[in-house]
Amino acid sequence: MTTQPTTAAEPWRDPAADPAERVRALMARMTLREKLAQLYGIWVGIDSAGEVAPHQHDFDDPAVDFDELVPHGIGQLTRVFGTRPVDPVIGARSLARTQRQITSAGRFGIPAVVHEECLTGLAAWQATIYPAPLSWGATFDPDLVRRMAARIGATMRGLGVHQGLAPVLDVARDLRWGRVEETIGEDPYLVGAIGSAYVAGLESAGVIATLKHFVGYSASRAGRNLAPVSAGPREVADVLLPPFELALRAGARSVMSAYNDTDGVPAAADTTLLTGLLRDTYGFTGTVVADYFGVAFLHRLHGVAADRADAAGQALTAGIDVELPTMDCYGEPLLAAVEGGAVDAAAVDRALERVLRQKCELGLLDADWVPEVPEEIDLDDAASRSIAREVAEKSIVLLHNDGTLPLSPGASIAVVGPRADAPGAMLGCYSFPLHVGVHHPDVPFGVSVPTVVEALQESFEVTYALGCPVTGGDDDGIAQAVAACASASVCVAVLGDLAGLFGGGTSGEGCDAADLRLPGRQEELLEALLATGKPVVVVLLSGRPYELSRQIDRLAAVVCGFYPGEEGGPALAGVLSGRINPSGRLPVSFPAAGASQPSTYLAAPLARRSEVSTVDPTALFPFGHGLSYTPVTWTDVSATGSLWPTDGVCRVRVTLRNDHARTASEVVQVYLHDPVAEVARPERQLIAARRVAVEPGATVVVDIGLHADLTSYTGRAGRRLVEPGDVELRVGTSSDRIVATLHCTLTGSRRHVGVERVMTPEFGS
Repeated sequence: MTTQPTTAAEPWRDPAADPAERVRALMARMTLREKLAQLYGIWVGIDSAGEVAPHQHDFDDPAVDFDELVPHGIGQLTRVFGTRPVDPVIGARSLARTQRQITSAGRFGIPAVVHEECLTGLAAWQATIYPAPLSWGATFDPDLVRRMAARIGATMRGLGVHQGLAPVLDVARDLRWGRVEETIGEDPYLVGAIGSAYVAGLESAGVIATLKHFVGYSASRAGRNLAPVSAGPREVADVLLPPFELALRAGARSVMSAYNDTDGVPAAADTTLLTGLLRDTYGFTGTVVADYFGVAFLHRLHGVAADRADAAGQALTAGIDVELPTMDCYGEPLLAAVEGGAVDAAAVDRALERVLRQKCELGLLDADWVPEVPEEIDLDDAASRSIAREVAEKSIVLLHNDGTLPLSPGASIAVVGPRADAPGAMLGCYSFPLHVGVHHPDVPFGVSVPTVVEALQESFEVTYALGCPVTGGDDDGIAQAVAACASASVCVAVLGDLAGLFGGGTSGEGCDAADLRLPGRQEELLEALLATGKPVVVVLLSGRPYELSRQIDRLAAVVCGFYPGEEGGPALAGVLSGRINPSGRLPVSFPAAGASQPSTYLAAPLARRSEVSTVDPTALFPFGHGLSYTPVTWTDVSATGSLWPTDGVCRVRVTLRNDHARTASEVVQVYLHDPVAEVARPERQLIAARRVAVEPGATVVVDIGLHADLTSYTGRAGRRLVEPGDVELRVGTSSDRIVATLHCTLTGSRRHVGVERVMTPEFGS
């Protein structure tokens, strides 16, 4: 492509000019149709793509003619690599060709922003598949997640992709929800710390991070996908919003509106949310994009808009700048509404200014911009796999162990179960093979994904039997697994979920659970294995926790991996063999008896066990729980005095010692308990966590600075406050295993705090 030189008549092309002036100069020359063209995406191939978005095929519109649209410009290109299996080199060349077509056909030569999914790495064929977000939470390691995201971002930029639709910052509220696997966990501090690290990494590579889903999506009634939300303003403010606040501070440049309505108001039409809170209160200046078809849903699903034009007007006025994934409401319907006076043209200009300013930041308006295609592309290189392996290894959680693990060298192992020899068992629903590749069964995965059986065979004598599929199966299969178990010294039962979309699995978007029992006949298989009397080690590969209370006293060990990615098999084998010292911690609690109980650990006093209810919601394995082969010794926990100014810092010091011959890891967790407050508060809530490696024979002091703002909550008047009074800092290895309780008194005046408050602890050396 030959670029046009910058001239006085085209000041928007000058990278040295003030961005605001560049954008204003360009906008002044654009027609209404050209302006609107920058506010929607185009999804080439939607008609042939598998179902990867809700109600997708209700929107197959053959009238969307790319050649007809391109002279007016194209705002976004949707999933160039993530719609079907595309060779990376061919895909990059095709994208460059499309961008040349867009810039050549339009009057102003404006390229499109290209976006892709990147929840488990770039959702493209042959790209590295990293662990799912629930595994990120299990690492309790923000720095590692930042490095992973930076690697993902570099891969995306190398292909010409500008925007990634991640991270998911929804706090898990009901563990039956199918999208729990996409969340980072059930605690707002953990979700915020890990999610903001992902944002920082992706943005460091020059890729726009998109926060989703804003806000409330995970708090749906009965854990059903795309369902109404009844959360009150205090739950929204204190549980659901803080991760978004932290991620915005980390530099996220885009936000995606949620599908749900909250108390009857759909997020995509909520001016108070998308403009009043996000823009006016938080100061966000980036772009707001609609979740796929979310604008049209105002008319088709929510019933708050009379037609597509009305839906477009409501969404644009509320603050949605870009309609994704493809043109539906922001095209002809919005054009007619603006020309007819039903929608203010100023709303179009407001959104356009944000979109063009972002394109300016990306260099897409510069005179010398050209789409570059690398000569060689390796989307799954050694460095990427190395990071994927490290995240997987640090995310594996040892939940229970009677001493059977690590497995003895030379032991004969029966490896059974539906997830034992299935590469897809390692992958979440947004991984390319399960998100897109499932619709192309003749196309290989594109990357190597060793199974648990394959990884264990490198160290042990292994006999394999399926037992039963994730769902279904027959008695003969279970009998074969029992026979294999009976002839081995130890049985490893690999159970769990099949990730999928909209009923295509037992976990994933649109795959919600009625209860938290193991899917299909897997519990029946497990009982049959236990009846042999042989030690049974459960390896759970799943997108959510499951109820194991009826078997836990008879199990030798339980190991959990939340879709640990392409390197998950070797990571699990490393934990089982003892090569890796397990160090993951639970980002979600595991239920005990009562497999339909959806509650998380963030429970106010009346939500906990009591004498006036026959249902006990106490977790089998609590949030933050995780065992090790070489646990560290806690020798001291102290605070710098018992008086804590309401505008000051309390420092907590924890001394750890490793008495073993190998490196040990600990996650020091600090929970706040506020015994008397204006409103009923969680009995304990995480306010700090620090993952620490302790070398053999070494002693480490963990120093944590806690600003009083971390004790703030939303009071009865709807304002966030820090109030004087007694509090407890419960320091331990999980939400239920508290090593020491530090009693402090907040002293001084009652303070109201807002978005400027301190939201993260300080960690000393």
